[in-house]
Amino acid sequence: MAKRQEKTVTGRVLHDPVKDKLRPMFPIDLSKCRTIDELVRAMGNTAFTGRQIGDAADVLETMARDKDCFVVMTLSGALTVAKMGFIFCDLIESGLVKAVVSTGALMAHGLVEATGHSHFRYDPKMNDKTLFEAGYNRVYDSLEPEVNLDHVEEVMDDVLSNWDAEEVACSWKIHRKIGETLHKQGAGRGILKSAYEHNVPVFVPAFSDSELGIDFALQKIARLQERKPLLRFDPFEDFEKFADTMLATKRMGLFTVGGGVPRNWSQQFGVYAELLARRGYKKIPLKRYNYGVRICPEPVHWGGLSGSTYTEAVSWGKFVPPEEGGKFAEVFDDATVALPLVVGAVLDRIGYFKREKA
Repeated sequence: MAKRQEKTVTGRVLHDPVKDKLRPMFPIDLSKCRTIDELVRAMGNTAFTGRQIGDAADVLETMARDKDCFVVMTLSGALTVAKMGFIFCDLIESGLVKAVVSTGALMAHGLVEATGHSHFRYDPKMNDKTLFEAGYNRVYDSLEPEVNLDHVEEVMDDVLSNWDAEEVACSWKIHRKIGETLHKQGAGRGILKSAYEHNVPVFVPAFSDSELGIDFALQKIARLQERKPLLRFDPFEDFEKFADTMLATKRMGLFTVGGGVPRNWSQQFGVYAELLARRGYKKIPLKRYNYGVRICPEPVHWGGLSGSTYTEAVSWGKFVPPEEGGKFAEVFDDATVALPLVVGAVLDRIGYFKREKA
């Protein structure tokens, strides 16, 4: 018969953590960590951000193994300038990510990479006035030469010059056409090329806020001067394509890197779906994200969307609550540190790197 727990003189009843089924923590033994996955699993048994990385890998793995889960990846920040682009290609090529929602700048900088051009380390001895005069655009500690963006314009000009003026343009159609162009040209690896080859739509909700958006605006001026029919851009073509795609899913997962418009635009689908039903347009059940993994250093206390928690989003009807099976993980860290660890571990677990070597 189990011994009855007695109160101490201070009124506390001291429990046995093993009997309470608490999960123990363990020190990292680097001598036993031979792969990214082994390291991340070990980090998951520690504390602070290390544990967050381990938990995020576990939830992302659950998404990857759930054959009925449609995973949306949202991206913000200068992550292609920061050389994270091949990781996004891996996520698409592995079949884990089924749709991408991004900032326009990230796609433009990724296009630079795919067309064989480089970004460079910033030399602090050069001040920003000097950089401007030399045609070097600074992104924190990295440089995007202006000549790179001229190459991006050449690709966009080729795509838009051949665009059928009868077809309404939107971001996912434009990015698919760019990906097709890169594929035909035999360009190097890049997110838009991978997305085209694996039929993954790429949405940029704030398309005009990007180099590609500027190129679209310049194309309009050129067409006016040449008396050619103007191209029409309708952002709701993106909205409806995304909504129709998500309405057809069984379960949904969100893998967010950063925050901003891509995160909010993707998350608001749950609100849209509820309003379709509540206002009598469609008879559908609640459509909410079942899984969520977020990598973003933005703290919650500023009150912005980028730092808001998944549990806050539950109150808006965007995510399934944990009590009903929702699974979430949030990593408050720089994506250039956390992203390679989390993704590398999960791709290792699902055997993607072995398939690549085969």
